[in-house]
Amino acid sequence: MKKIVLTGGGTAGHVTPNLALIPRLLSDGWEVHYIGAANSAEEALISRVPEVTFHAVSVGKLRRYFDLKNFSDPFRVVKGVGQAAGIIRKLKPNVVFAKGGFVSVPVVYGAKLNGVPVVTHESDMTPGLANKLCLPFSSVQCCTFPEAVKYAKGKGIHTGSPIRPEILKGEKGEGLRRFGFNDSRPVLMIVGGSSGAQAINQVVWQSLPKLTENFQVLHLCGKGNLTAVYEGTANYVQKEYLNEEMADAYACADILISRAGSNSLCEILAVRKPALLIPYPKGASRGDQLLNAESFRSRGFSHVLQQENMTPETLVQGVEALYHDRGALYEAMATEPTGNGIDAVLEQIYKYSK
Repeated sequence: MKKIVLTGGGTAGHVTPNLALIPRLLSDGWEVHYIGAANSAEEALISRVPEVTFHAVSVGKLRRYFDLKNFSDPFRVVKGVGQAAGIIRKLKPNVVFAKGGFVSVPVVYGAKLNGVPVVTHESDMTPGLANKLCLPFSSVQCCTFPEAVKYAKGKGIHTGSPIRPEILKGEKGEGLRRFGFNDSRPVLMIVGGSSGAQAINQVVWQSLPKLTENFQVLHLCGKGNLTAVYEGTANYVQKEYLNEEMADAYACADILISRAGSNSLCEILAVRKPALLIPYPKGASRGDQLLNAESFRSRGFSHVLQQENMTPETLVQGVEALYHDRGALYEAMATEPTGNGIDAVLEQIYKYSK
């Protein structure tokens, strides 16, 4: 039986593509292990898959800016490399697949120390720091966007991103029932990200009186962000996070508000939902979401509202304009392949497994 070690974490966006690959790997007879940080997003999500064994290692964040933790985190990374190397030495996997996030760094280095081939995946149009550090030890880097291939120093291949097949199997009627909605008015779903997006949440709450006049609002506000003040508001439902219910949520939603992370955009394209994208601003990230959002806007798939321009008034205006233009946005997406990269990524994993 072949063995694989998957890694990637810090946010759900670094885990969900692995979750898309796991059923196929298991059905093909692979023994699947996952290395991540303890008490993390990846551990919470992988713990729901009993066929996969989770292993925890020490993780340190590698920052491009000054922080006192910059003096201690490199020691956590070194410790994590030793732990990952020991786990990989014991497991003797045929290949490691690294999705990104800082937990990938010690795992990839641990794989290199044991002579295990590594396949990495870059979600965005420009590489993150973790993937830059992992690239020298990778056999190939799979890329969601074709624009990213040129940054991979001859190792890049355009594969798309793995998307969970169940996302496409939702039912509108079941979604309406599940969230207490009906056919009286359209559904606006707001996706802030797995850890929430406080800037969006605050403006959404301020906008509720106007938004709920014309829409039923499903608000995914992130873990720990439920607010009792808004419980029971007419035409408004708040949830921390959705797992198996996400397919039905997509199915019943007419339009979306979302950040512009690569995995979110891939799912939005796959389910063909017009979206108002609010990318993380440059000061809060390395700017990858700004590039992702502009790519979708330029191709006619979505509208974009910059966070610095977001107020209750501009958010409501943006939602109304999006709903008005939804037909044209849907038509543009309908001619685009979904870009589900499961087969292409698995092809690379199988190619480079020893």
